[in-house]
Amino acid sequence: MSGLACFKNCGSVMVTGANRGLGLQLVASLVTGGFSPGKIIATARDPSSALKLHELAKKHPNVHIIALDVRSQEGIQKCVEEVHQLVQEEGLTCLINNAGINVVANLHTVTAENMIENFHTNAVAPLMITKAFLPLLKRAASRGACGTVSMGIQRAAVINMTSLLGSIELISAEQMNSFNWYPYRASKSALNMVSRCMAIDLEPDGILCVAIHPGWVRTDMGGSQAPLSPEESTSSLLSVLGGLSEKDHGSFLNYTGEPLPW
Repeated sequence: MSGLACFKNCGSVMVTGANRGLGLQLVASLVTGGFSPGKIIATARDPSSALKLHELAKKHPNVHIIALDVRSQEGIQKCVEEVHQLVQEEGLTCLINNAGINVVANLHTVTAENMIENFHTNAVAPLMITKAFLPLLKRAASRGACGTVSMGIQRAAVINMTSLLGSIELISAEQMNSFNWYPYRASKSALNMVSRCMAIDLEPDGILCVAIHPGWVRTDMGGSQAPLSPEESTSSLLSVLGGLSEKDHGSFLNYTGEPLPW
């Protein structure tokens, strides 16, 4: 079975930051590719303004739109309650922590507020969201424990959308001249560490955890010079995600599936 086809056997997939960019394309690719999971939970800070997402939901009844401000603990808990009503005893199968921001600031312009804002959304929020959804992820993992899949998106998984720019080993002077973004880069390095710590804690419950770089994508965040279209990125991403197993647990991967250095 191909990686993409594995999503047919995935009870539910939740995508944060699904109102635009990569998150929106992930939802669109899941529902239109012939391998749609049972339920797709698409979150947005302001669902009323997510017009394209609502268009998808009208055409595909398995798309459920839920409000989620990833920086609000109260909002996270309310989202958990709404998702619980949708998934019930099946639990949440796959959580994709996609929501993120890029506060552009270099050494001369960066402020403490810039750093904290980017850090909260890109590193703290995925941790808090995963922690809040852990009971539902554990429920899905326990239901899949009697199956043939020891780890994977068909049982239970947390996917953290990170960035190559968070790799400390790969940083160079040339790269810094092009992407001199202190808040964003530091926040993605922090998310990588969060992912590694999570992987250790989630392993006993059989919940897969992976950090993945989606490539440089032509979105509002990525800009018009990026080489990848959202469709190209998500097609490769979903194929890789669908094929993940216990051997990938705790890893940092490129959107093509190759391991990346931390």
